[in-house]
Amino acid sequence: MRARRPGANDAVTSAAATHPALEWAASGAMAVSGRPDGPPVLAPAALATWARERLDELRALAGARWVFGEVDGGALLGERAAIFGYARRGAVSPSGTCRLLRAADGGFIAANLPRDDDWRLVPAWLEDDGLAELAGRDREGAWAALTERVGLADAGATIARARLLGLAVAPVAGPAAAPPPPVRVRARGPWRCPTADGAAPLVVDLSSLWAGPLSGHLLAGAGARVVKVESTRRPDGARRGPRAFLDLLNAGKESVALDFTDDADRAVLVRLVERADLVIESSRPRALRQLGIDAERIVARAPGKVWLSLTGYGRGEPEAEWVAFGDDASAAAGLVRATGYAAGSATPLFCGDAIADPLAGIEAAVAGLRAWRGGESVLLDVSLCDVVRTVLDAAPMPGGAAVAARRGGGFDVEADGERMPVAEPRARTPRGSAADLGADTTQVLASLGIRC
Repeated sequence: MRARRPGANDAVTSAAATHPALEWAASGAMAVSGRPDGPPVLAPAALATWARERLDELRALAGARWVFGEVDGGALLGERAAIFGYARRGAVSPSGTCRLLRAADGGFIAANLPRDDDWRLVPAWLEDDGLAELAGRDREGAWAALTERVGLADAGATIARARLLGLAVAPVAGPAAAPPPPVRVRARGPWRCPTADGAAPLVVDLSSLWAGPLSGHLLAGAGARVVKVESTRRPDGARRGPRAFLDLLNAGKESVALDFTDDADRAVLVRLVERADLVIESSRPRALRQLGIDAERIVARAPGKVWLSLTGYGRGEPEAEWVAFGDDASAAAGLVRATGYAAGSATPLFCGDAIADPLAGIEAAVAGLRAWRGGESVLLDVSLCDVVRTVLDAAPMPGGAAVAARRGGGFDVEADGERMPVAEPRARTPRGSAADLGADTTQVLASLGIRC
């Protein structure tokens, strides 16, 4: 049996003939999938292969403008886990913020509570005032109490109440029999002539955290000028985490900071969006409309405008108002239940770290650049949940692969007469430092002819 080295571009990450289980082993995401006291588990779908193929497509679209060199598409799935030092935790997400909880009717829910503000809403969600005080002094104790309360209630009613409060709580669903497309067209406007090969778009990136910023980062790799726009009052939450993650996704982007509560700054925001060739945002539609930005209307009147809307469940109603992050969106898509089944477990298991985020970020970058190159004016609705549903449906993991313990520690995946060590998550070296909040505001507005 031949052994391969994880991350070897000429052997695994670029070879379409390689068994997808070997690519999954090499990605780093497999290492954070499964129970902490057991082996890492095979994904139920060819997640790493899908990511590699989509990144290859983006590189082809960019052509000579691609500036990132060789990028391992599968390894993008594990970059956050590498930077944050995450490990596999079974029914708890690698980040620890999302947990799979059994309800009274036997169904499971995925409750994702990454923010202090989320915990302040938990007493209203579960009608238990004692949880607020407990969460402030003993977060693990609060999780135990929350788990007990969920176990006394119906899963559907518990999820519905959480969504009304703006909490990222979702059902642990099975894979969809006929999933919708991962990218849907929500509005169209006037076309323009296709762009020349040497042209590059101006991208205004209003998104935060992972999926949207990754999309902007990859478009920068394709030669785009990317302007990152943040609220002075609520900047990108990634600024509160490890600097390496912020730098990885945002180095090279120009930083504009505006006060979204100020009329003059909101007018500047509208002008920025109007000047952009391509807009990336990850807000609920209602939130942008409150700032005076109607994506459908802007696209309908602007030739060649591409709008990338990344949300948990898409822009349709009522899903448009549901809050979601990568782990709970993956649970709603059927990934964690399918992972449990694939591992021979009666209970669901997390697969990778918030894997809906990087999958959706890559998908959005490809769809956005393709549309802009073709001269389309279009609002593209990218649903984290639907991207995962699509991969589960279109790219199931082929059989014939097995996980084996390695002498001296660690695990291998064996498939097609080859063996691949399960690699630890790894992250690329950032291409510099992300700009300080608002560092380029004056320069960017002047270059675009926008008056403050």
